[in-house]
Amino acid sequence: MELRDYLRILRAHWVGIVLLTLLGIAVAWGYTALQPRVYTATASGYVAATSTGSDSGSSLVGDQLARSKVTSYIDIGSWRSVAEYAIADLGLDTTPEQLVTQVDVTNPTDTVVIHVSASADSPEAARDLAEAWIEGMVVEIDNIEGDGTPGSAAVTLIPGDSARLPSAPSSPNVRLNLALGALVGLALGIGYAVIRRVLDRRVRDPRDIERETGIAVVGTLPLEKSLVDSRRVLSFSGRDGASPITEAMRELRTNLQFMDVDDPPRVIVVSSPLPGDGKSTLSANLAVSLAEAGQHVILIDADLRRPMVAEVFGLPDGAGVTDLLAGRAEIADVAHTVGESGNLAVITAGRIPPNPSELLGSNRMRDLLRSLSEHALVIVDSPPLVPVTDGAVLSHLADGALIVVSAGKTTFDVLEKANQNLERANARALGIVMNRVPRRGPQAGYYGYQYKGEYSAGPSKDE
Repeated sequence: MELRDYLRILRAHWVGIVLLTLLGIAVAWGYTALQPRVYTATASGYVAATSTGSDSGSSLVGDQLARSKVTSYIDIGSWRSVAEYAIADLGLDTTPEQLVTQVDVTNPTDTVVIHVSASADSPEAARDLAEAWIEGMVVEIDNIEGDGTPGSAAVTLIPGDSARLPSAPSSPNVRLNLALGALVGLALGIGYAVIRRVLDRRVRDPRDIERETGIAVVGTLPLEKSLVDSRRVLSFSGRDGASPITEAMRELRTNLQFMDVDDPPRVIVVSSPLPGDGKSTLSANLAVSLAEAGQHVILIDADLRRPMVAEVFGLPDGAGVTDLLAGRAEIADVAHTVGESGNLAVITAGRIPPNPSELLGSNRMRDLLRSLSEHALVIVDSPPLVPVTDGAVLSHLADGALIVVSAGKTTFDVLEKANQNLERANARALGIVMNRVPRRGPQAGYYGYQYKGEYSAGPSKDE
């Protein structure tokens, strides 16, 4: 995948990413709240020779002697004897081994200064422990370097800056923990989005469809709730004239008109992999759109299992395709002229036969489509391709099929099965139409056009 693919994934799943990031922050906050507060105070001491002259040579010798002792004195700062002195001086109820872990003795580079950082559960305890530790080191140095009396060592540790009372705990670090929690949550959110995208087999991106099937996406229709709730014909010159769905339908019409300039399709079957993808509504509105453009169009309802075209146009049930094929009626008897232009004729399904596949694959059906295509562009609404063979049989008799898929619902496996059924019937797919593309929300991030108040280009390329 390219960088823009990842950006689309992040945009599509930004809600999950934000929630996981907030969850990481919440977990970090809870963890921080459960940790004990630790305060740290620092006291300083100065290593110096106690018996040096006032001349510069003696001072230099004393400084060199002090520098040679600093490293050793740092090690003394971790001795149990120093911890025992602090325990006795402060009256602590702990062990020397445990107390040593609360103190850190360091020496800044190229200095004879020693810092003692002590940690405790209260500011006062941390301050007292740091100062007591310095005093304990002085006592221990006098015992080692001198005769045990204060100041008897030739080089000793002189207490310097006293420990200040800490104003805030040194641990836990609230800001650092929250930042780490947010970072971990963000990483989990991005991982969740990428994994969900990789494992998701539903059609969402036109480029993925073309890459996996090799069939071009010739149209992308935005979700129109009024068409989902009730099947109807759009008013291309009325209230729906400037809506996103009508503009997208006009684009589909244009793509079909320029699909094959030298040999344009005259009989187009409209089908879908499974029921419920909106093929009948699309067939009706595509036929109306073509008729509005000045073409003579005949719409045939060849779905002899669940016919819907009559319901879409509000036509009465009566004679239809089955009556034409049975020889009980003529085209003039069953064709309904609809629309103000008079360019569209609709032939409903008629009576439901017991053998739809055989009837639709008959020579009479072939002859009917051929004769109608001589005078008009024929749009055939057929049954779904996967459950039954009717759609594949009809596509073999036609110039090709438009496969209607539902964005975020149809899976690649089902789409591939539908395409295989067409290939077995020696039929070709003219293209794929993505229907019910979300206009807004997380899933809209997969599509280049963001359908909003009006049909306008978003930040990236469209269908």
